[in-house]
Amino acid sequence: MIMKDLKKYSKYFTEYTELRVQENRNIRITMVNGDIMSNSRTAIGGVSARVYKEGAWGFASNPELDEKTIKQVIESATKNALFIDSRERLNKPELPNKKGNSQNDFTTTKPKKSQKELIEFMKKIDEYIKGNFEKLTSRTIVISCLDMEKSLLTSDGSISYSMIPRTIGYVMMTVQKDKQPYELYDVYGGFGQFEDNFENPEDLFPKLDEHYEHLIKKSEGIYAEAGVHNCILDADLAGILAHEAIGHTTEADIVKGGSVAGDFLNQKVSSELVTLVDFANHFAGKLCPVPLFIDDEGTLAEDAVIIEDGVLKKYMNTKEYANHFKMELTGNARAYAFSDEPLVRMRNTAILPGKSKLADMIASIESGYYLMQSSNGQADSTSEFMFGVVKGYEIKNGKLGRAIKDTTISGIAFDMLKTVTMVSDDMVWSCGGFCGKKQMIPVGMGGPAIKCKVNIGGK
Repeated sequence: MIMKDLKKYSKYFTEYTELRVQENRNIRITMVNGDIMSNSRTAIGGVSARVYKEGAWGFASNPELDEKTIKQVIESATKNALFIDSRERLNKPELPNKKGNSQNDFTTTKPKKSQKELIEFMKKIDEYIKGNFEKLTSRTIVISCLDMEKSLLTSDGSISYSMIPRTIGYVMMTVQKDKQPYELYDVYGGFGQFEDNFENPEDLFPKLDEHYEHLIKKSEGIYAEAGVHNCILDADLAGILAHEAIGHTTEADIVKGGSVAGDFLNQKVSSELVTLVDFANHFAGKLCPVPLFIDDEGTLAEDAVIIEDGVLKKYMNTKEYANHFKMELTGNARAYAFSDEPLVRMRNTAILPGKSKLADMIASIESGYYLMQSSNGQADSTSEFMFGVVKGYEIKNGKLGRAIKDTTISGIAFDMLKTVTMVSDDMVWSCGGFCGKKQMIPVGMGGPAIKCKVNIGGK
């Protein structure tokens, strides 16, 4: 447990200052074919200070947490900011402020399990897979637990303490057919500690059965036909599209660097059925996968409506970029480790649900594809994207047909979103998202399924 109250250190503030104490605690266990291949527990923490002086930033950090060290960190960051200001003379205005006071501790109230008990849980999962899925050639199970604990104090009056946990279980299964391996993974868990996500191994058995069935169908499936097709992107793919191809292009630092979104503000960029939001902490009264209440600059976190009814309305920003673009603060400043400076980062990015039923969306397609799960992918500042697709089915005469083997989808996201004609009425969050923009950090992504035209790579 880190210190929650940093107010006594405010006496060392002489300029605009952000003081943050943080510890990230990780447990990661990997089991391959019943054998433990890795078993680690780490805790990395310390203190950092960031100081602003008329457009110049100074930053300093240290893993020690005694009062003398914290005082030195604040003083070093202040000296850095003043030195840069003396050379640059940027003369930029004061930073905007949307201060808040937030205390959010999501530590489990259930009895904590030891790593030995986590391994016993994994063994029961592995025994079930080995005993019931005879065609498998290999199986991998991973448990990854991350607790991010932070205290923050800013000179303009924000105070925050949070303990945000996430626990992910990964299962990878492999079969071989016609001398070719086929893999399929699935992700379980999400927000909360292990005890909040996983109670009994038996609870996962039906999901594992479904996972194996999809894998067998994939190994016996067909290659998608290359070209532009009517497709339904399920929540997993719609979510990664929202994050990678749209979300990054609308982060204010990327916009300032030349993103195509810089030319589209207040213009139509998609079908009017599309409203895309970066949620702060709640959707429909429930916590999002990565809830953020006050960001790492002390800004009260609020939802950022990026696209509304097809029109680009806003960029996600930090205090500096809110000044630059003359926009309201969105609370998107996030840092992964104590030694990282906050960047413009997404939180929980998704398209809002529409009014269509998934079954009706499938029935509306004479010939096309239902694309369900992505592997990896990339997008650039033009919104051009390419994502791997590892699970999907053909659609023939309005019905699901054969499974398809691994393929890709690609295109220009803003162009593709203009082809959206149906949006499902449900919201499904992916539970294991990470973003690698300079610092790896947990993110939420998801949404409804969308019907659109997209280019498929085929074999």
